[in-house]
Amino acid sequence: MKYAIRRLLHSVLLLGALSVLSFLFADFAPGDFYSEMRFNPRISAGTIEAMRAERGLDRPLPARYAAWLGSVARGEFGYSLAYSAPVGPLIWQRIPGTLTLTMTATLAAWLLAVPLGIWNASRRGSWSDSLTKAILSVLMAIPDILLAVVFLVLAVESGWLPAGGMHSPGAEGWSAAQRFGDTLRHLVVPVAVLVLGMLPVLTRHVRAAMVEALDAPFALAARAHGIPRRRILFRHVLPAALNPLVTLFGFSLGTLLSASLLIEVIVGWPGLGPLFLEAILARDFALVLGVVMVSATLLISGNLAADLLLYRADPRIRTR
Repeated sequence: MKYAIRRLLHSVLLLGALSVLSFLFADFAPGDFYSEMRFNPRISAGTIEAMRAERGLDRPLPARYAAWLGSVARGEFGYSLAYSAPVGPLIWQRIPGTLTLTMTATLAAWLLAVPLGIWNASRRGSWSDSLTKAILSVLMAIPDILLAVVFLVLAVESGWLPAGGMHSPGAEGWSAAQRFGDTLRHLVVPVAVLVLGMLPVLTRHVRAAMVEALDAPFALAARAHGIPRRRILFRHVLPAALNPLVTLFGFSLGTLLSASLLIEVIVGWPGLGPLFLEAILARDFALVLGVVMVSATLLISGNLAADLLLYRADPRIRTR
């Protein structure tokens, strides 16, 4: 319990520090939402200053930060000037899309990486191991943006898969099963891009953890006693290799969350990514801060969950 409380406090402090730095960067950025209005001859400078004062943008930095923290406590995360609405509801509408994409990609990547890494570790040095490593090296060298463009072109040209969005036009009148199947079809392209981008890293780490456990004295002793290799692999070696993989899970979740924001923009998936891009282009810094803080909260929560799982799985941490 003490470890969990300590890690939770550390996460809260990290979020607090991130909020201060993000607010400072947003404040020091050149211009704001009203900057482009100065080029409109129909809007006087006095009108622009009055609008800035109405939103409290003329107040000192500490006062604006305190007001923003108050809005965060209320779940509003400030006021979006581009949408003329509180930031919170805008973000809550997009979070399900981002979480659906991220969690589906995470699950698919691990379901592929674990058996593939175990297979390669159990056959290290073989032609299949060398071939797999070569293919994964090629995938690692391909940028996610290029993968997304290639998959989009294939989807459009073939017509087999939908390109863009989460639902097909007119899906509102479909049954729940039809809508679910339609969502799965729309998930194929962005999930495939994210999985292919993350699979090489996960597979290499799974293979390395399994190889290290296979070379451990307990595994060598088990083989010397004539225990079947399959039993050694799954009953003894795999549990011993889980600890670094639990840590890797938190890393993969954060990486896929960050990558999904970019992929969402490219494939037109309705998540936080397009909202974040719109906020940057409009210089809507309240919306930018809201997306940054919510994304950071999701990322830190994933790492916290991985730390707690590792604490549960590794007795050595509990004895420190």
